[in-house]
Amino acid sequence: MKRAIVIVMDGCGAGEAPDAAAFGDLDHPATIRHVWDVAGHLNAPNLARLGFFRACGVEDSFANGAAEWGRLRELSMGKDSVTGHWEMMGVVTETPFPTYPNGFPADLVEAFEARIQHKVLGNKPASGTAIIAELGSEHVASGNPILYTSADSVWQLACHIAVVAEEKLYEWCRVARELCVKPNDVQRVIARPFDGDEQTGFHRTEGRKDFPLEAPANLVDRIGDVFGIGVIPELFGSRGFRPVRRTQSNAEHAKMLDEALESDARFIFANFEDFDMLYGHRNDPVGFAHALEAFDVTLGQLLKKLKPDDLLILTADHGNDPTSKSTDHSREYVPFVVYGDEVPEGPKGDIEGMTAIGATVARHLGVSWPIGQSLT
Repeated sequence: MKRAIVIVMDGCGAGEAPDAAAFGDLDHPATIRHVWDVAGHLNAPNLARLGFFRACGVEDSFANGAAEWGRLRELSMGKDSVTGHWEMMGVVTETPFPTYPNGFPADLVEAFEARIQHKVLGNKPASGTAIIAELGSEHVASGNPILYTSADSVWQLACHIAVVAEEKLYEWCRVARELCVKPNDVQRVIARPFDGDEQTGFHRTEGRKDFPLEAPANLVDRIGDVFGIGVIPELFGSRGFRPVRRTQSNAEHAKMLDEALESDARFIFANFEDFDMLYGHRNDPVGFAHALEAFDVTLGQLLKKLKPDDLLILTADHGNDPTSKSTDHSREYVPFVVYGDEVPEGPKGDIEGMTAIGATVARHLGVSWPIGQSLT
């Protein structure tokens, strides 16, 4: 049985996109190259051998022809996980989703407050770790949830797990999802539970849950019974995915990937988000480098388990340059590596559209799919 395995290395951008300035990225982002420049030569021989670093513009690296590699230019009007993953599966978002640099409008917030019978704290753009440090104690004292956003189209709601149970937080997020319709069709509502106290510090737990807009028809629908790992099923409302437990870290995703490889799934679609969540958003290039080195060990183990008819694709959904002043995503090309017994080897150059990922998967699995240019 032929299998396709797509691993999205969240936030691992491959260099400034031509339209980066239109997305507010004026400091020439290049996530992986800048991480390499700061951290020095990374001990990641498998990524290097497959051409991943060369795809990201790192000249002080090698690729020995083991795979095909290059870059994809996103067509969608966004620089976030939803637009990136949707485009991979054939959905190009032509109209940008609304963002809220001054916080959400009063009528929307008031409607939400009326439904949950609580006032909100915050209602402004903020770093998730910074805002719980700022407002965590007030939240604990009042029971009122912390509402914040970012440069992306996201409504994020943070609550302490001892004050608001996770299921209650998820219920409130479902209310927000119901209310966030055009013109405030926020792309993603995100539950952000946290723990800790004022003395020792507040910290986010692994109970995050995403509530995106309903995905349009896409390749996952066409294939069906997809084995999704990490946040990916949530980005598509779980439609077309087999039920599996939600994993929350690269280490957990690696274990789930082993389970997926032992299953009968013919399409495995995984997101490894620690690069973005723990290091890109926190401007930590050294931590980002260590995460790449740890992922390289996972990759080496995966390569040993591949079967002759397997196709492996490594890519990213957007950039998140940890060397920039911003803690937000960056508009960049994304790298791709395609590895398999019948894959032509060497550089492929720049390709228009992340839709190429889905087209490549569909071709390998023998699925009729008219959208995108196959990489093989």
